[in-house]
Amino acid sequence: MKRYVIIGGVAGGATAAARLRRLDEDAEITIIERGAYPSFAGCGLPYYVSSVIGERDQLLVMTPEKFRKNYAIDVWTETEAIAVDTAAKTVRLREKDGEESSLPYDALVLSPGGRPLRPRIPGIESSRIHELRTVPDADTLRSLAQQGRRAVIIGGGFIGVETAENLKQAGCAVTLLEAADHILAPFDPDMVPYLERELVQSGIDLLLGDGAASFSDETDALTITLQSGRTLTADFAVLAIGIVPDTAFLEGSGIARNERGYIQVDAHMQTSAASVYAVGDAVETRDYATGAPATLALAGPANRQARVAADNIAGLGTTYDGISYTSILKVCSLTAAATGKNERQLAREGLDYGKDYACVLLHPFSHVNYYPGAQQMALKLLFRKDGCLLGAQAIGRDGIKARIDAIATALRLGGTTADLSSLELAYAPPFGAPKDPVNLAGCIAENLRAGLVSFTRVRDLDAARASGARLLDVREPAELAADAIEGVTNIPLGSLRERYGELDKATPWIVVCRVGQRAYNAARFLRSRGYHVSVLMGGMLSYRAERGKATPPARA
Repeated sequence: MKRYVIIGGVAGGATAAARLRRLDEDAEITIIERGAYPSFAGCGLPYYVSSVIGERDQLLVMTPEKFRKNYAIDVWTETEAIAVDTAAKTVRLREKDGEESSLPYDALVLSPGGRPLRPRIPGIESSRIHELRTVPDADTLRSLAQQGRRAVIIGGGFIGVETAENLKQAGCAVTLLEAADHILAPFDPDMVPYLERELVQSGIDLLLGDGAASFSDETDALTITLQSGRTLTADFAVLAIGIVPDTAFLEGSGIARNERGYIQVDAHMQTSAASVYAVGDAVETRDYATGAPATLALAGPANRQARVAADNIAGLGTTYDGISYTSILKVCSLTAAATGKNERQLAREGLDYGKDYACVLLHPFSHVNYYPGAQQMALKLLFRKDGCLLGAQAIGRDGIKARIDAIATALRLGGTTADLSSLELAYAPPFGAPKDPVNLAGCIAENLRAGLVSFTRVRDLDAARASGARLLDVREPAELAADAIEGVTNIPLGSLRERYGELDKATPWIVVCRVGQRAYNAARFLRSRGYHVSVLMGGMLSYRAERGKATPPARA
């Protein structure tokens, strides 16, 4: 009889154990879990804090009792793995009472996860500074939230943003502190302002470009001194600045780790040690597109890696192809999703905008706007000059997941912008449009590649104007009265064919409208008359977003 040991539960370890049982009914399977809960919904913790998820039992996917009853899997809770001897094929364990023992294995799955990063900041050991990683963490924050206290969230990543939103919903006064210029690293600077504005409009105080320098416990509060010298006062803080792999127990085991401590695995999720596999937040796999080493702490990849590891232990020989960075989160009333690379990642890989890749940014509706409830979104598509898809980001109130999932699938299968333009996607008025936002993104990208349109990005607008370009706004005068860029020339699209002679043919013109559609039509006409013309990418919606006056995508 084979003996399989899994270190760590939650997404990776619990999935591997269940898959192993389905593949080998006779094996002896043991899960070693340092905490009290071997399988819980970690992604649901922020929503339990706000009581959106009402009962903690709803977070407990599998209890030790259910593992034993339904799968004949033994679970040792509150037991810590302290060493692995790969030569003897044993795991050294320490139980809650300090007693140590050794457990032999025929195959070992490592799923230790990560622990919250706690940098060496003076005062960071204060009892008023919390984390949100486990069920007990969520219990503590829920209790504090129910008292309506003042909270500072340190870190604007996924956990930080979700925690800020849910503490605010629970009645706390919330400040979100992010040391970088923007929150949510997967989203580029021309997209993320929508999310930042949404947080502010929801009553969250957002501080960007400033980090925590020190913490000080006062009689009844926590004082946070920022790098700028500003001070904040709170009843408690939540540290959410990232995780580090919890792999110190592997020291001396011979299991290869990278310089940051992540366990290195091959395509079968096998480590450098025979019969030892690793999955989840603590592993270094590879980038699906480039093959370069990569890490990603999300439940979806952890589940897929766990299945691959179990399959290989059972002899099925399946492989894990790597990560493509697909993610989604709720930001108050908005949904934000991304797949593939963003522009920062592409720059790190040595790709230059305009030379190696291009992008389009559009603002389509979630479904036809004659059907009630249509919601406008922001959708950005990144692609190589040959049309090969590189990444996408989408933000809006409706229909975001479906669009990112479609693009993520096409990207994973090596798709192109031409493929997006021709995808046959489901349509009925309540759900989409005959030309879906995904199709539109592909069509605009194909127009760009064919030379039918050129774009000026908002970030390049000032330089273009300084070089002599002028702005032509083709909206109606009433629209300009509500919101216009200073110094534009206004000729509405409906009058352009009669009035285009008013425009200097020697001047480069950048055409602008609300979102870009009218500007594109105008640009096509002007090109036919010999004008040098481009379209302001994303129109006024993108202009206001990037210039620091972002408003959430508008309701119909």
